[in-house]
Amino acid sequence: MSNLKPAFDFLQQLEKNNNRVWFSEHKNEFDAIVKDNKSFFEDIFATLSTHDFLGNMQIFRIYKDVRFSKDKTPYKTNFGVGFGRNKPKYRGGYYLHLQPGNSFVGGGFWAPEKDDLYRIRKEFEKDNQTINTIVSEPIFQKYFGELQGEQGVKTAPKGFDKNNPAIELIKKKQFVVIRKFTDKEILSSDFDKRIIETFLAMRPFLDYMTEILTTDLNGESLI
Repeated sequence: MSNLKPAFDFLQQLEKNNNRVWFSEHKNEFDAIVKDNKSFFEDIFATLSTHDFLGNMQIFRIYKDVRFSKDKTPYKTNFGVGFGRNKPKYRGGYYLHLQPGNSFVGGGFWAPEKDDLYRIRKEFEKDNQTINTIVSEPIFQKYFGELQGEQGVKTAPKGFDKNNPAIELIKKKQFVVIRKFTDKEILSSDFDKRIIETFLAMRPFLDYMTEILTTDLNGESLI
């Protein structure tokens, strides 16, 4: 059972007081919330581990790197955690983002390495039927609606035909799924169960992408 209200209350106050003085004055409160969050995240990790092959959990720091940013506020106004799958055999990962008015559960391939991106694009160039079938499944549509991710190019990557039937997939540089939640849903007593069911709905997508990234174009294993 989750109780994320203290975390949400803190983030709402931080949104209004995003400065080091206020944060220092509320550091004890922040430390207590971080401890509670870690316990909650560890429970999610433990439950998800019974369904998938996980490698690591990464809790993201609230402190921003503002060196190259126009926004110089020092703190993020969200709590985030990632659950990576056990590479190299299992690829992709899961993500939980907690932020008043902008919470979501996501997963996939946010920043694939150059070779991985090329391999994915070549697979879709060769055959996009499988991925189209996966994203058309009722369970995928119910939770995610569509495959998301930024495009890397406007027309076609170098070496790819812009008229290929899968060109919209090929142009992507990210391959992610996202399910948004309202604050009311986040603060409900069964939100932890909703997180797990959402993660499990990603499995066909993650498993297929894993198959792509662990084989060559002839289907021969690379690991």
